[in-house]
Amino acid sequence: MTRRHGWLFATVLIAVPALAPLEASAQREIPKAPGHDQCPLGYVNTLGTTCVSPVYYEVTPTNGKACLSGWMNIGAGYCKKKTLGIF
Repeated sequence: MTRRHGWLFATVLIAVPALAPLEASAQREIPKAPGHDQCPLGYVNTLGTTCVSPVYYEVTPTNGKACLSGWMNIGAGYCKKKTLGIF
């Protein structure tokens, strides 16, 4: 592999995860949902554009819709996957 190809490969390895959607993955840091200046339940406002949590939660944006079965609304535009069927 030439230097040029190595650089390109390294760039792709860094860029691809950044393009992956945040939906339905465990996250400690999430962006504030569009139209919301607060953070969802279990997250702390960083006073910027993100919210952080000391615990990994599996969350997904609501996109203005109701949460799916097995998910609960935690406010500020997010749903959290229920664990053990309750929280």
